[in-house]
Order: sequence, then structure tokens, then C-alpha cells
Amino acid sequence: MLDAGTERFVDHAVVLPPAALATAFDRMVDGRSTGGREASRAARPSAAQDSALTHRVRAALLPRADELNGHHGGLHSDAKAAVCIAARAVLKRGRLTPEQYALLTGPFTDLGVPAPPHPADAT
Repeated sequence: MLDAGTERFVDHAVVLPPAALATAFDRMVDGRSTGGREASRAARPSAAQDSALTHRVRAALLPRADELNGHHGGLHSDAKAAVCIAARAVLKRGRLTPEQYALLTGPFTDLGVPAPPHPADAT
């Protein structure tokens, strides 16, 4: 149900160190007021896709819950939210403008997480 690019993105994002995940989350929050909220709405997947994506992220981060929360209280939940939002953008990249895609994936790609190019950039 998830494409290979989305799976690869999630697999790389969930193993980031706690400090990096905290930074990505903070950047996601900062981006909400500059178009992130609208971009996130545009990237909304089907219920089945969202379930598969959320399950993948949750399963990968659950074993790290103590480590993440030990770094910063609530980081486990924050990391889940940030990874899911960015991964939805990867999954639904064709629905987003290049700017929206960069806004939602940038907090992770700037940390070295590989993301497929936006379709407009792939031509």
C-alpha cells in the first residue's frame, strides 16, 4: 500500500537520534504558520494508506519510546507526529506543490533523510 520511496523515507526518519527528531518536530511546528497546515491537508492519504503509514511509524518508534522521552518529555509522541506528517507528504507528493513538499519534508531531508524528488523536479 505504501510505495518504496515512502517506506525508505520512514525507515530512515525513525532511526534519527533523539536530538534530531526533536529538531525536526520543532521545525514542523514552526512551519505550520507558513503554509504547513495547508500543505498537510493537501497531503491527506486515504484511510487505508494512513493506517498503513501510521502503523509503520508507530511500530518503529515504540521500541524507542523510553529513549526518546528520556531526551525530552513527550518526544516519542512528537516524533510520531512529525514523521507521519512528512511521510504523508512523500506518499502524496504528486498532490503538493514543490514548495509544500519541501516545507513538509525539509525538516528531515535537511538532517540527511532521503526523500524522492517532487514530480515537478523529476522532469
